[in-house]
Amino acid sequence: MRSWLYFVPALLLPLAAFQAQATTIKERPEWAAIFDDAKTRGTIVVYDEQADRMDVFDAARAKQRYSPASTFKLFNAMVALDTGAVTDEFDVIPWDGKVRMMGGAPKVEWNRPNSLASGMRYSTVWFFQEVARRAGEPRMHDWLHRVGYGNETLEGGIDQFWLNDTLRISAEEQVAFLRRLADGKLPFSERAQEAVRRISITESQPEYVLHAKTGWLPEAAQNGSKGHKADGIGWYVGWVEAKGRRWFFAANMDLKPSSDGTQRVLITKRVLAAEGAIPPVQP
Repeated sequence: MRSWLYFVPALLLPLAAFQAQATTIKERPEWAAIFDDAKTRGTIVVYDEQADRMDVFDAARAKQRYSPASTFKLFNAMVALDTGAVTDEFDVIPWDGKVRMMGGAPKVEWNRPNSLASGMRYSTVWFFQEVARRAGEPRMHDWLHRVGYGNETLEGGIDQFWLNDTLRISAEEQVAFLRRLADGKLPFSERAQEAVRRISITESQPEYVLHAKTGWLPEAAQNGSKGHKADGIGWYVGWVEAKGRRWFFAANMDLKPSSDGTQRVLITKRVLAAEGAIPPVQP
């Protein structure tokens, strides 16, 4: 295990990843066993705010950019609110009548009207495609640049760029983005950031509150992500609030179409439990 101080020049990182002068970085090779149990490869970054320490498994992959897939909904929701694409997180957009499937069966939650709140909860792709169209390419590109989100690339259509592997972001950059969201320090309005903080809560337990979003880019959509053309990419990103502390995390891993997507959550929760952020979980 190695530990060192990592100095971050502010001008080189538009996301202002680490607000302190120096953040301790610790490689965690022992976390390989957690990925091995799930029979997959991946990376995870966990930033312990109180300790000002970033723990990383597979530091090289943590710097590699991949499509954000549905984790982009966090960003897209704030654009929707600040451009007036929707009035608030409860503003409902009618269903277009097209039946969407998952696992060979209609996905009930997708085949009905949705709002930002329900769209975030059920990861309703068509809803976020519609609000992106309402925002439009010029405003969306401006927000990507102002935030410094990943490679800031908007290609292949206003309703496809986060799904077609043109927009890319690394696990390290995801954590930096989430820290700014949690602190209300993104260039979006505080109203938009607060709304997204609310609708990103997936668990509220006596011991902790979990803000999180999953994402998955199937292998068919991959356009040359280095070394991972045979697999899709699964994401799980967010932060935990517990015991007056916060832990920010971003994990991505290889997922085949037949893979159990819940592994993204289980792997991350096992790591968070090892960090002391949440109670122990069963493998």
